[in-house]
Amino acid sequence: MAPENAKSSRPVRIANCSGALTDPGILMYSQAKYGPVDVITGDYLAEATMASSAIERAQSNGPGWIKSAFDGIQMSLNLINEKRIKIVVNGGAMNPKGLAEKLHDMIKLKGLKLRVGYVEGDNLIHKVHHLITKSLAHLDGANPDVQYTKDTASFLDSPKEMPIVAANAYLGYRAIKKGLDEGADILICGRVSDASPVIGAAAWWYNWSESDFDQLAGSLIAGHLIECSTYVTGGNFAGAYKYPPSDFLRLGSGIAEILPNGNCVVTKHDSLNGFVTPATVKCQFLYELQGNVYLNSDVKADISNITVAEESKNRVLVSGVKGHPPPPTTKLAVFYKGGYQCELLINASGYATDHKWDVQELQIKDTLQQWGILDKFDVLEFQRIGTPMKDPDSQFASTTYLRVFAQSKDVHVLSKLHMAWSYKFMSHFPGMHFSMDLRPLAPKPFFAYYPAIVSQNDIEETVTILGETSTEEALRHSIPPPNKTEPLTPRENYETTNPVPLESFGPTLNRPLGDLVLARSGDKGGNVNIGLFVESPEQWEWFRSFMTKDRLRSLMRKDWKDWYFLERVEFPNIHAVHFVVYGALGRGVTSTSLLDNLGKGFGEFIRAVHADIPQKFFGQSVSQSKLERL
Repeated sequence: MAPENAKSSRPVRIANCSGALTDPGILMYSQAKYGPVDVITGDYLAEATMASSAIERAQSNGPGWIKSAFDGIQMSLNLINEKRIKIVVNGGAMNPKGLAEKLHDMIKLKGLKLRVGYVEGDNLIHKVHHLITKSLAHLDGANPDVQYTKDTASFLDSPKEMPIVAANAYLGYRAIKKGLDEGADILICGRVSDASPVIGAAAWWYNWSESDFDQLAGSLIAGHLIECSTYVTGGNFAGAYKYPPSDFLRLGSGIAEILPNGNCVVTKHDSLNGFVTPATVKCQFLYELQGNVYLNSDVKADISNITVAEESKNRVLVSGVKGHPPPPTTKLAVFYKGGYQCELLINASGYATDHKWDVQELQIKDTLQQWGILDKFDVLEFQRIGTPMKDPDSQFASTTYLRVFAQSKDVHVLSKLHMAWSYKFMSHFPGMHFSMDLRPLAPKPFFAYYPAIVSQNDIEETVTILGETSTEEALRHSIPPPNKTEPLTPRENYETTNPVPLESFGPTLNRPLGDLVLARSGDKGGNVNIGLFVESPEQWEWFRSFMTKDRLRSLMRKDWKDWYFLERVEFPNIHAVHFVVYGALGRGVTSTSLLDNLGKGFGEFIRAVHADIPQKFFGQSVSQSKLERL
């Protein structure tokens, strides 16, 4: 392992094993078993996970930490001990101390030589109402052009009707580095940012200081690249259609070899399935960005000039990241009880489907209007999902469905939706059918999300190292806020410079954009991000000129709303254009009315829309015969 009090020149190999609580423990075991690694990290905390963990713990329905994190460490303990691998995970969720103590007891029972620690300070539920009285600024509040969906901040004025259930600040790497410096072999964290375990591990390995901003920023991006489990080895990959389905079985997770200067090589264990290519790395890089500055509570990473280059098979070098002092604030994820929601799915087959949906929507609305309750819903949407196949070859191929989605702060209002549908049931359109499971129609509570910012001075961060024996006291270390910070500046937002006339690229074919372009999209609070890229410099000259803000609005078609705000930046070294669509997810993943509540499908939708693409590019990327089959 890294020598004490000296920087190591060998790249540190950091393997990630999880991007969500659904990732099974076997992924950690595989990272430990099938090749050399120095540190294994795990990111188990989607934003909504903290709210559900808080409710679980408050109601004594569970431990408040993530079971799959415990499973992975439990099955890997012998290997961790034998190979002296460090473990840093945020699977402690709302109870990092509880998970650390459980593992500590297990290690003692096994007689292993492993020290356990835990990081706390992210949970601000005890002081969130005090913060509200001072000011609880929205994460996007500095931009006057950004509008929020209805009721985004209504909980601030209705604390009893919409009580806060979780308020967790995104912590950085400093407590993690301190814990490793103090001898911890396993560190259990709560809501540290997704990449913080990787930054902390690299900073410990090289003994970086808080002012080594370029190195810290490089490791931040390395963490971003591997934090989502298999997303960099083939999972959620826009180019998947070029590979046989069997290539996506039992994917292994990614590894980042971080160099002393903060650059990294993204790779994987040779014996595990999956593939690491410049395209998989670019897709993951573009995932859940918010412009060309990537924020962490310890460093700002300027990613404008990032480069991605294949070094050899399954080895991709990432460089060009610049670091700057962090902001004086960090993100505070606030979840509150937003009310109740329910949904109804109704199927239609065959002929004149639009008329059928018109009838169904009108019947339900008319009944609710008669009962004087139609205007009592906070949200009532009739979403038409799918298009029936022309001249269908089966009933399945001709079937689409209507999704009736409703929300209200009053549970009794939602109960009327089922009643209104039942009341007119036998007047239904021809061929109506539905699932016999009507549980989604039962109103259920939902959490709404408010992404805020909080001063890092309001956070009392600590790392505690448990004693190796029953008589040795735990050592608790306080972690002060960063020594140096600088205010955030407005995010860059621009069209391309010196665009090239599109007609200069010659004849075009009207094809799906995805025939040439790969993409990745995802959620950023109430917003959706999308990054799109092409392969060659010539394609880039066309694409940067083609992919304007107006172009994205046009490609979104009926999904674009005039109150949305759009940001655009470019990453020229990887031939990518990146957008953030502000407002598209409403109040966030847990409460949006969108079927694609995580925004993951947005990029694939845009790639499916047809556009006029220069004919000459198809010979460079995909054969004409392949195009005809798509």
